[in-house]
Amino acid sequence: MDGIPVLGFAAYSGVGKTTVMEQVIAALRRRGLRVAAVKHDGHDFEIDRPGKDSWRFDQAGAEATILASDTRTVVMERRGRELTGLFALTGDVDIILVEGYKAGGLSQIGICRRGTGKGLPLEAERYAAVVTDGEGAWPVPRFGFDQIEELTDFIMEHAEDFTHFNTQGRARMVDVGEKAPTRRTAVAAARVLVNAETFRLIQTGGMKKGDVLTVAQIAGVMGAKRTPELIPMCHPILMDGVDMRLTLDEERQSVEIEAAVSCQGRTGVEMEALTAAAIAALTVYDMCKAVQKDMVIADVRLVSKAGGVHGDFAREEEQV
Repeated sequence: MDGIPVLGFAAYSGVGKTTVMEQVIAALRRRGLRVAAVKHDGHDFEIDRPGKDSWRFDQAGAEATILASDTRTVVMERRGRELTGLFALTGDVDIILVEGYKAGGLSQIGICRRGTGKGLPLEAERYAAVVTDGEGAWPVPRFGFDQIEELTDFIMEHAEDFTHFNTQGRARMVDVGEKAPTRRTAVAAARVLVNAETFRLIQTGGMKKGDVLTVAQIAGVMGAKRTPELIPMCHPILMDGVDMRLTLDEERQSVEIEAAVSCQGRTGVEMEALTAAAIAALTVYDMCKAVQKDMVIADVRLVSKAGGVHGDFAREEEQV
């Protein structure tokens, strides 16, 4: 199953995760995908119905019972299996959906419903997306219970992101060797919020360590180059260019940072752009920390990307 996307659905009992997963399976099938479903039951479960042949074999002590017909095969064993061992049983499918393994090391969709009084099992930012009827801002993409088609589109668009586990369940770098090189670009941004005195010193070149913007600009370029050394699953990429732009926003009293990265390659350069922006922001902090300790690094974000199988992306609003 190496390379098959695996996505978990995590929630407390009674919030409707089985229904959501059932609807997603049907939506994926309508799109022509072959889907495997894996469910964990925290308690023991009844094998077939009492009195049926398989139940009788199990009650008699059979270590394994296999039911087979021309269209279906069911394997029942008197032992548990590790999650990745279950994946090996799924056969030739396009995606595996998992219910109930809240801490299985998988990318997961979190589900919560207001009326139940139950939140998410983990912090919201640890999920790939959430399904909820709760209002307000969420740190990850949010879908309503009536947005199954949109959720399915999201799953298909990000399927590659759910393949970072090998058959032993350990993290791996996705194999992009069969992809054709294409033009890839990405723009990321960040800002550093400072006080009036720090802003003045940056503006006038009065920092003792030197020209803050120039040093941060160089650091951003170096950060982009070292991205695969810092982010474990990133591929080394031969970048065509890294363009760092640092400006001062007097109204916000901030250093505004933008990093644009481009390449002709098999995978995108979003992480290189984000790393460049973040490293430049950290360098601004380092250059100014003797004057101000409570600077805030904020709004590290992908602004846009182009190229690749997942298509282009542009942030709708930049008034962050």
